[in-house]
Amino acid sequence: MILKEFKPSTPSQRSLTRLDNSDLIKKPLLKIQNFGCKNKAGRNNSGKITVRHRGSGHKKKYRKINFLRNTNDLGIVTSIEYDPYRTANIASIFNFVTKEYYYMLHVKNLKIGDIIKSGSNAEIKNGHSLEISKIPVGSLIHNISPKVKSKAQISRSAGAFSRLVGKTTHSGRIKLSSGEQRSLSNNCFATIGVVSNALLSLTTIGKAGRSRWLNRRPKVRGVAMNPVDHPHGGGEGKTSGGRTSVTPWGKPTKGGNTSRSTNSFIIVKRKK
Repeated sequence: MILKEFKPSTPSQRSLTRLDNSDLIKKPLLKIQNFGCKNKAGRNNSGKITVRHRGSGHKKKYRKINFLRNTNDLGIVTSIEYDPYRTANIASIFNFVTKEYYYMLHVKNLKIGDIIKSGSNAEIKNGHSLEISKIPVGSLIHNISPKVKSKAQISRSAGAFSRLVGKTTHSGRIKLSSGEQRSLSNNCFATIGVVSNALLSLTTIGKAGRSRWLNRRPKVRGVAMNPVDHPHGGGEGKTSGGRTSVTPWGKPTKGGNTSRSTNSFIIVKRKK
């Protein structure tokens, strides 16, 4: 998958850079594994906006992904597809054991027709899911379960991976892409390899309309507002200095630790 540029027949195409997704399937192969979701548009159960700058967007269907690959299964890759709800691509798998299909995150260099395994009988191979106790130190892994028998939550976005840097008799130590290091149980499952679609970070939106397609509404700077709308608003002309950077509700945004993580399994915190 490579980047492609467009002939600038319009101003929005002059700086547009997109991925060549001609080899991906746009329509889902597994109809039973995808369903419609209502667009919340950043609102809670009472209809109040809790996340700003959300709304509209193209209609899309959610693909149900198998994030818990901890059983002894044997499958084959049947298709590689685009998923509108995540940055990474997904792959449909036919399970020879249960005779059923399911979706999983597509692993880099995994092709249609490849055989994948999961469980305690899986080999050390790209795309296989097995326990941390059976993965060699130094391996690149993703789709990691933070707790035993729980769904994977770590390293799931496009191009993401973690590195297994150490193991003991009961736990393993992984280093995330952010530099954070965590201690996990040796019975937690992880998938070997790197998540696909790593070049997504090199693409450009090109125009404001494409952001609206992606459910993103415009953002307005606080200094461009009136004093009644934002603490940064008002003043004659552009004002600089003498003002603390705050949120629209007066909370400071700089000069302090904004993280409230209390995870006892974090050994080394991520780089700021």
